[in-house]
Amino acid sequence: MSDVGAPDGSATDALASATGPGGSGTAAGGPATDPDGARRYAVEWARAVRRLGFVPLSGAETERLLLAHTLRLAQVVLSTEPVRPVAEEVGRALVEAHLTEPGVLEWSVRTLAERFPAEVLGGRPGLDTRIAAAQGGLAAGFARALRDHTFAQQERIARSAWQARDTVAQALRDSEARFRAVFRGAATGIGIAAVDGTIIDVNQSFGDLLGYSIEEFRRIDVAALLHPEDAPELSRRYQELVEGKFDAARFETRFRRKDDGIVWTDLTLSLIRHDDGRPRFAVAVAEDITERYELQRRLRFQALHDPLTGLPNRTRFFERLSELLDPADQPGRVGVCFLDLDGFKAINDSLGHDLGDRLLVTIARRLAECVAEQGHLVARMGGDEFVILVDGAAGVDDLAVVARTALAAVSAPLLLGDRQFTVSASAGVVAAEPAGTTASELMKAADTTLYWAKAEGRGRYAVYDAERSARDIARSALAAGLPGALDRDEFVLHYQPIVSLLDGRMLAVEALVRWQHPELGLVGPDRFIGLAEETGLIVRLGEWVLRQACRDAARWHAEYPDAGLVVSVNLAARQADAPEIVDTVAEALAGSGLPAELLQLELTESAVMGSAGEPLRTLYRLAALGVRLAVDDFGTGYSNLAYLRRLPVTCLKLAAPFVEGIRGDEPDAADHRDERIVDALVRLAHALELWVTAEAVETPAQAERLRALRCDSAQGRLFGPPEPVEAIVARLRGADPS
Repeated sequence: MSDVGAPDGSATDALASATGPGGSGTAAGGPATDPDGARRYAVEWARAVRRLGFVPLSGAETERLLLAHTLRLAQVVLSTEPVRPVAEEVGRALVEAHLTEPGVLEWSVRTLAERFPAEVLGGRPGLDTRIAAAQGGLAAGFARALRDHTFAQQERIARSAWQARDTVAQALRDSEARFRAVFRGAATGIGIAAVDGTIIDVNQSFGDLLGYSIEEFRRIDVAALLHPEDAPELSRRYQELVEGKFDAARFETRFRRKDDGIVWTDLTLSLIRHDDGRPRFAVAVAEDITERYELQRRLRFQALHDPLTGLPNRTRFFERLSELLDPADQPGRVGVCFLDLDGFKAINDSLGHDLGDRLLVTIARRLAECVAEQGHLVARMGGDEFVILVDGAAGVDDLAVVARTALAAVSAPLLLGDRQFTVSASAGVVAAEPAGTTASELMKAADTTLYWAKAEGRGRYAVYDAERSARDIARSALAAGLPGALDRDEFVLHYQPIVSLLDGRMLAVEALVRWQHPELGLVGPDRFIGLAEETGLIVRLGEWVLRQACRDAARWHAEYPDAGLVVSVNLAARQADAPEIVDTVAEALAGSGLPAELLQLELTESAVMGSAGEPLRTLYRLAALGVRLAVDDFGTGYSNLAYLRRLPVTCLKLAAPFVEGIRGDEPDAADHRDERIVDALVRLAHALELWVTAEAVETPAQAERLRALRCDSAQGRLFGPPEPVEAIVARLRGADPS
């Protein structure tokens, strides 16, 4: 951009014309213009213009423009041409350049008289008339141009306003046309109603949805279309909409068709308001979802019902049970009768699954029918398990009635094809207060009770007993802790003396295992031996007892060799049947250094008398090691006495019940019978050259009578309870003559 005072273009041409070709200040032989004064005047004019208002040109552009106008005015004033037309063009040019602030005109006209002659024209006299003409022409041209500019702007504004109004009107017409097209052609039902429920308009789809014509619709109140069960909820939601709690609501609801059918809809409800917020009318958009709803209902039914029997399934049962166990909703008691068919697996395996399925269907129908009047829920839990949920049971007596009714329904003879069947079931009955009871806890109790019923003989029901359950839980905890107890060496051996009835000398000790439990203290074998047998751990535990007893007996023999103390160890049936039992015994003897004749192995009568084939050979192999074999609890089984003489046993231990019958006080008939049995057993044993030991001897009278019957030895509280190994050592030390 050029510097101020160095004009180019038209300004340069005007400056050259005004000063003449030689720059001497002549114009066609007339007076000359002062170039420097013209530049200064233009610069001041430009400053004044920019100071007075907005100028769309840059500073340099404004100075060049006004320098050109200054020189043109100077040229015409100094010439003989008419001044006014040129001045008017300059005024119009100012407006066209958007120099329209009123102050611009005032400054321009004033300075034409005050400064223009002296600064631009060099103070030439006699130009007042032409200067005045220039002032008038400039003002007139500026005013006319400004008026024309204003008129043009007003016309444009008016034209734009009319165009905008036409556009809005057209847009409104287009919007209404589109709405009518959507309203009439929409596949979903659309309805418009007044706030009071009067229907203003509906489209054909809404009419088809409910079976009304559009004209019929307009004569109906909205409330008449609502399903009675959904009307209160819909009214509440509509009231919340009117109150402005939300702008729109969407929910599933039912409408009544003209033919009294029911239509499920996905309904969207919105409110149109006046400018001041008052409700004007409501718009409802309804989509028919009847098929989808029916599909969802069928899917839910399938998800919550057993496909074979049609009864509610496990999921539905637990849903309902959880509802009833909510104390806020169900203050009464809740009862469960849990049933399981007896021997159903045998029916499936022998007659096939098809007939088994038909049997389950029949049983399910019977169970549902027998409690239908009471409204109890019957569900199939899986397999051949069923459960009856009793809502509001008064107590166990009510549940017992339900259980007896259900068991009777199951056990009634049934005909499947050409076969008649009679099946039974076992049931567990539990009643509980909702507070503090969970569904899983209740069903766990029912399952436990069911297996009590099965263990008691099947075809019956058992009632839940919290104390019995606690014992079972404690028993299960013990069973779970057995393997770890073995690994941690928590078991110890106590020994009960076996003494001679002839001279009272301690002949042997019986090894009895105890569990030194870290929490329960010393636990007797009656609490865990049965568990060890059930879990199969009895083999490991028996091996530990055998090895430990041999080690203890070997130490006694080393310290007191003259005592000849025999250690007697019980062998469980599963342990005795193990093929490796002979090797196990041999290793225990070899590892401890105990002489074989100082080890006695006790086996139950049922285990010994049932021995044949390989088990019998095992007994002979054990005897071949040199160990003694004793029959424990002799007299409680069904012994084949002829078979007994074939066994390599050395001792019979009389069962405790016979010994307990010899009380020693005033004898009665029962005492005489027990005494005769003991006498016969002792005679039999001696005839077979077997040693006889009596168990559970508690009183001196019992010992005396056993001695009179020539019983060889005895054990029991009279001769000492089972004691730790140190007590046996003390006995040996006391009996040592040295």
